Amino acid sequence: MRPASAGSRLNAMTVDVEDYFHVSVFDRTVPRADWESMESRVVGNTERLLDLFDEHAVRGTFFVLGWVAERYPALVRSVAGRGHELASHGYAHRLVYEQTPEVFRHDVRKSKALIEDLSGRPVNGYRAPSFSVTERSLWALDVLLEEGYRYDASIFPIRHDRYGIPDAPRWPHAMARAGGSLFEVPGSTVRLGGTNLPVAGGGYFRILPYAWTRWGIARLNQVEGQPAIFYLHPWEIDPQQPRLRASALGRFRHYRNLHLTERRLRALMHDFSFGPLDTVLTGCAA
Repeated sequence: MRPASAGSRLNAMTVDVEDYFHVSVFDRTVPRADWESMESRVVGNTERLLDLFDEHAVRGTFFVLGWVAERYPALVRSVAGRGHELASHGYAHRLVYEQTPEVFRHDVRKSKALIEDLSGRPVNGYRAPSFSVTERSLWALDVLLEEGYRYDASIFPIRHDRYGIPDAPRWPHAMARAGGSLFEVPGSTVRLGGTNLPVAGGGYFRILPYAWTRWGIARLNQVEGQPAIFYLHPWEIDPQQPRLRASALGRFRHYRNLHLTERRLRALMHDFSFGPLDTVLTGCAA
């Protein structure tokens, strides 16, 4: 974790550890039954991110897909051994609102157990594939609480064709549920003209100019006094990944500016201070 300069805030660096063919836009192109036959690039890409974080003395939170953890246990141990927080991205990368509560419970329980067994560390956090905790799947928060998770990072307070709760709170906050309290960590936004606009990373980081992300995080830190929750995927630093079939919009969202991600990420870690979510949340709770 790089020391914060005077007046700056510590932001959260988070990584959703999945392979390029796990992305929801390719669900029909690469059925889960075909995953085993695909060229995997997740280990090399994740190790590259780990090296970049080491170069900039950044520690983060890695939301590991259980399918990946099961097949590449050494990768999970490498993430833990290099000082990062481990969290769960579920097991099979299914959208939450397309699962039943029973199937979802099995998915998040299996992933949590896998990562904890491999790392010897507790898994406290969860992020849903494609931020798929929406108004119609808020029941998932109760399941997470019952399964021993302490925080969720799956609600994005924006309008999107696949996810989002536009009027959800914009800051990390405790959510009271029937079984107790779960901390919610929303994707970062800035509010302009009555609309929440994303500055959280991922495709927004690649597709939009870097100046947008830099301005947005600075605004969150300096004007609103809040940390940014930044996210990316290992495949986003891999412009040589295989090209898969998808809609024109899907291809644009997935492949646009992959060749710029690593350079922009270096700039981001130079411009702002980052740490793991558990550390950032401790500051929020205080």
